[in-house]
Amino acid sequence: MREIEIPAGTAPGPADADVHHGLHSELGALRGEHPGRARNPVIKVVELGWLEFVKPDLDRAEHFARDFGFVVHDRTPDRLSLRGTWSALPCLVIRRGRHARFAGPTFVAESVADVRRLARWAGANALPLGSGQAVQLTDPSGFPVRVAAGLDRLPALPERDPLDFNFGTKPIRLRTTQRPPRAAAEVQRLGHVVLETPRFRNALEWYLEALGLIVSDFLYLDELRDRGPTMAFLRCDLGPVPADHHTLAMHLGPRAGYVHSAYQVTDLDAVAAGGAHLADQGYHRVWGIGRHIQGSQIFDYWRDPDRMMLEHYADGDLFDSTLEPGWAPMSASGLSQWGPPVSRDFLGSKPTPGMVTALLRALGDKTNDIDKDVLKALAKAMAA
Repeated sequence: MREIEIPAGTAPGPADADVHHGLHSELGALRGEHPGRARNPVIKVVELGWLEFVKPDLDRAEHFARDFGFVVHDRTPDRLSLRGTWSALPCLVIRRGRHARFAGPTFVAESVADVRRLARWAGANALPLGSGQAVQLTDPSGFPVRVAAGLDRLPALPERDPLDFNFGTKPIRLRTTQRPPRAAAEVQRLGHVVLETPRFRNALEWYLEALGLIVSDFLYLDELRDRGPTMAFLRCDLGPVPADHHTLAMHLGPRAGYVHSAYQVTDLDAVAAGGAHLADQGYHRVWGIGRHIQGSQIFDYWRDPDRMMLEHYADGDLFDSTLEPGWAPMSASGLSQWGPPVSRDFLGSKPTPGMVTALLRALGDKTNDIDKDVLKALAKAMAA
C-alpha cells in the first residue's frame, strides 16, 4: 500500500470527527443507532488486495482490461492477472469458466499472525498462499472472502504525474499548454467493491467483527429509519493513518451479488480522457462523469463485455479512525453532488425475469431483511 503524504497543517485532528455534522442529516445519528464499528474485532484488515472473477472468454476480458487501463501482470490459457501502476498486489484475477460471475474479494491482514487468529475464530485453516498465508471464509451473504498476509508486492510502474491547474488568481502553469492524451487511463490501484445482499444486518456485523472494518457513512430508508441502515460505506481502521472513505460498500437488496468495483486514476483528466477512449472503442457508459457525495469521488461507470460494472475514480475522501458515521436518507438523487441524472442501468431498475424471481424468493425467505414494506421503500428511494 503506497504511503500517502499529508500536507503540513492538514494532519487529521479531533475536529475532523465532526465533518458529517449538518452535511447528511441535521440530527446526525439518533440515540441508540448503530455505532458503525465493533468494540473488539477479531483482526483489522489493512486493505482490499484483489477481486476474483470467472469469465468465459479471457481474450475478450484482456482486451477490455487494456482499454480500461489495467496492465497485464500474468496470462495463462486459464488465468488472467491484472495490476495497476502502484506498488501493490495484482488487483484483478480472472479465471476461465463457463459463466461470468464474481468469485469474491481478498483482503490483506497486517500479519500472518492475524490470519491465523482469524482462522481460529472461524474454525478454518490458514493455508500457504504464495509467499504468505491465507484463510478462506464465507460471509453471511454467501460471498467467498479470503484474508491473506505476508505476500510479496509488485514494484511500481511508470505513470504520468497529476496535471497542474491554473486556479483563479493562483496560476502555476505558465507559457505551456495542457494536452492530456485521449487514451486508456492508467489505473493506479483497486479502491473498493460494492455488494448487494438481502442479509444486510448480519453481513454488516460480520465485516465489523471479523475484519475490523468501520463505517464512514450509513444510508437509511426515510420512512423506515427505525429499522436501521440499509447501506453502509466501510473503510479500513488504520488508526491515525487516513484510509479510503470506503473499501467495501454494501446495500440491502433482494439478491446477493456484485454491484461494481472502483479503480483509482490520477486526476479528472484521466477519468475524462479514459472515458473518451472507452467510448471510442464502443463500450457502454453506465453513468458519469460526476462527483459522489459519500466519498466525494469524481466518477465514471462502465460495463465490460460481460455486463460487469467498473468505475474510474479520482479525488476520493480519506479519513482516519476518529471519524464517526454519517447518516443520510437513501435516494437516487443523493448519490451525486453534480453530474448527469443517475441512470436506470446504474440503479439496476430495469425489470428482468431474474430480478422478478429474486424478488419473489427474497419475500419468501424469512431469514433475510426483505419484506413488502422494505421493497416499497427501496423503490420509492430509487425514484427520488
